[in-house]
Amino acid sequence: MRKITKASLLAGFAFVATAAQAQDTAAVADEAETIVVTGTRAVGRTIADSPVPIDVLTPEALQNTGFTETNRVLNQLVPSFNFPQPSITDGTDVVRPATLRGLNPDQTLVLINGKRRHTTALLNINGSVGRGSAAVDINLIPSIALGRVEVLRDGAAAQYGSDAIAGVLNFQLSEIREGGRFTATYGQYESRVDGIEAFTGLAVNAAGQPVLAPDANRNGNGDIFVTNTTGKDRKVSDGQTLTVAGIVGLPLGAEGHVTVSAEFQDRDPTNRTGYDPRRQYDRIGGNVDAREFSFDRLSHRYGDAKTDDMKLFVNSALPVGESAELYAFGSYGWRDGTSGAFVRLANDARNVQAIHPNGFLPLINTELEDKAVTGGIRGELGGGIKYDLSGGYAHNAFDFFISNTLNRSFGAASKTGFDSGGLRYSQTLANLDLSKEVAVGFAQTLTVAGGLEYRRETFRIRPGEVASYAGGTAGGASGAQGFPGFAPVIGGQRVDQKRDRDNISAYAELDAEITDAFTVQVAGRYEDYSDFGSDLNGKIAARFEPAEGFALRGAVSTGFRAPSLQQQFFAASATNNVGGILLETVTLPVDNPIAIALGATPLDAETSIAYSAGFVVTAVPRFNLTVDVYQVSIDDRIVVTENLTANRAAGAANPGLRIGQILDAAGFTATNAARFFVNGVDTRTRGLDAVATYKFDMGDMGQLGATAGFNYNKTKLERVLAAPGPLATVPGVVLFGRQERIRLTDGQPRTKINLGLDWDWDWLGVTARTNRYGKVLAAGADPFLDVEIEPKWITDLELRADVSEALQLAIGSNNVFDIYPTKIPTGLGTDPANGAARAYPATNYVATYSAFSPYGFNGRFVYARASFRF
Repeated sequence: MRKITKASLLAGFAFVATAAQAQDTAAVADEAETIVVTGTRAVGRTIADSPVPIDVLTPEALQNTGFTETNRVLNQLVPSFNFPQPSITDGTDVVRPATLRGLNPDQTLVLINGKRRHTTALLNINGSVGRGSAAVDINLIPSIALGRVEVLRDGAAAQYGSDAIAGVLNFQLSEIREGGRFTATYGQYESRVDGIEAFTGLAVNAAGQPVLAPDANRNGNGDIFVTNTTGKDRKVSDGQTLTVAGIVGLPLGAEGHVTVSAEFQDRDPTNRTGYDPRRQYDRIGGNVDAREFSFDRLSHRYGDAKTDDMKLFVNSALPVGESAELYAFGSYGWRDGTSGAFVRLANDARNVQAIHPNGFLPLINTELEDKAVTGGIRGELGGGIKYDLSGGYAHNAFDFFISNTLNRSFGAASKTGFDSGGLRYSQTLANLDLSKEVAVGFAQTLTVAGGLEYRRETFRIRPGEVASYAGGTAGGASGAQGFPGFAPVIGGQRVDQKRDRDNISAYAELDAEITDAFTVQVAGRYEDYSDFGSDLNGKIAARFEPAEGFALRGAVSTGFRAPSLQQQFFAASATNNVGGILLETVTLPVDNPIAIALGATPLDAETSIAYSAGFVVTAVPRFNLTVDVYQVSIDDRIVVTENLTANRAAGAANPGLRIGQILDAAGFTATNAARFFVNGVDTRTRGLDAVATYKFDMGDMGQLGATAGFNYNKTKLERVLAAPGPLATVPGVVLFGRQERIRLTDGQPRTKINLGLDWDWDWLGVTARTNRYGKVLAAGADPFLDVEIEPKWITDLELRADVSEALQLAIGSNNVFDIYPTKIPTGLGTDPANGAARAYPATNYVATYSAFSPYGFNGRFVYARASFRF
């Protein structure tokens, strides 16, 4: 793991003290007149003139907050953007995906300077929003590097290719060529953990033994003790975060520029676990072990992971001759993270007490390294033909190192730390874009555009060290506890070879301004992939302004998302102890013989058809309002199946019995449970977006900007894949279960409201934001285990002062009122199926809030920031 001290980073960044980006941060007099480059190849298209909804986020909006993670900032600003912050989800604790319009993270296309950004190597395979997806790591893009962000909230696969089903996020890098800006932000969480009272000890009876809680030894729970508390919520001060960032512009020739941006963040973990009331040690002669009374019952980690981040971006351009420009931009980033798995109790069968006499918390340490570079030439040929020829390469590596753990099957001889292997992904791109304004009689302007793209992707699994996945002779579960290593052979198939594919695409686009009041856009794109075949998509959009300042707009488009290499070829195995029986559970590629025996087939692309319609109001000076309704229907969405578990015991019931027979008949007698990806469901998403802005001129009191946004979003399952192949003969088999279905339909907020005020007067500035996150349903295996996360308002406040022309100081708080999501229930509840008393799982005591909370569960964050401009 890399070691960089805060002091050394402060010193190291001092020389790049960054600058105010004059052209980037200048106030926009009328937001509707902001020029956009996303969603069109026409020159001079403004927000108000766009036939599809586009939001533009300025650098001020991105930077006037205590959060320095780009995903968290976008969650505050974009109504249809969702960024849950799960915990105890392995690598997803460190690379957290975000969503747009309630769709999957990999159904939003991310661009840098209009060029496709690569995804991470990590596949989010655990129980979080976006399960089964490999998405772009937006938090690798530092906000200080950005000139602005354009959010296209409409399907755009016909223009940009795969993934643009929900929309497009285009991160435009700053292009300053002189000056700079340096910022240092420090903050931490100061909170009372709602519903978790401070622990004072175990309640005991007259014999000095702990009192058992009513839910002890019920529904699979073991001994659970009654705890004494102070009656007041536990106070926490944690998550200390230092972010040092800078941007500097350097001239290149007479008109070119080299803009360098960098950011370092050191974030300590947060922990919102509850006190663990479970019995930790074996009883001695019927009495509890004396260590029960001194054991630290805040033994889990449930919250943000510990991370260290470094991000470097370079953006450059150099005019060549009269009509051409060379350009290049690139990035390098790394992130070291540490998060916890679930605690293994001292009396757990997975523990070796000779190594961990008090049990242990496996720590999942991750290392991410990411690099990307793009270069090209753009300009104008004879006859007014504009061109852009570019090429790029990107590589992402993600590795797992597990510490404070063991491999139970090696007994007391086991190591306590393992290299569990990692994942690799790369992308190579080549693009040619051409456009020309053509004079025709039926239109005022007609822009004709077309282009070609070549893309090659690779994916590889790096096996871990042998002891991280192998079984020893001592018996018990094999593999590193917390995260078993990647084996080179899983399910009888080698999984460590490089997998690759390429695709070639061609597109054409017509953008016609028929009159001042009527605009039409038509686009088509053909893609051919080496693995699953070809796809053809189209889009038509129009805008009509019947009266000045009021316009109608609408669009219809088809789209697709190619199955990722990660979904096709990810593989992992683990040995789990279920009821005292060791079960080998494997996640398999779709071309694995075991998966094929169970009915797996090659993945096809997800396909979509999207409709949107809305209106724009700009008639009132300084006021803009857009309202858009939409529907996105997606067929063949790619999901991972449930664990298909065999049961070979005599007299076993279906479906386990029949699954065991299928595997045995195919010769896979050692496989106990398997899962794989399928084109499993069709969905329909309907919603509404509304965004309004108003700029108040307050005379001597400065300027006040007000923003309001609203999103309503509802997803419905239209079809669930019937069990394929041999699984069709299995009575009672569940291919895509209740939890996963509800995760798609109700796992994200049904509604979201964003309200903001920005007041600037002379040397003083204030930003106030409040967001209402609607209801979320975190589903259990059955309705008793469901958790309904109630709607909540989360309010942020910042006060800024310009101490001099160069220095600005700010203080503020995110979640200033210390709001928490609905607490997960514990103890006894009433089973809705029969009205009987039923115990909630004992793990609810330690995993206190749902990972589906759309605003996390850390409470109040307070911060201070210093910015120096030159």
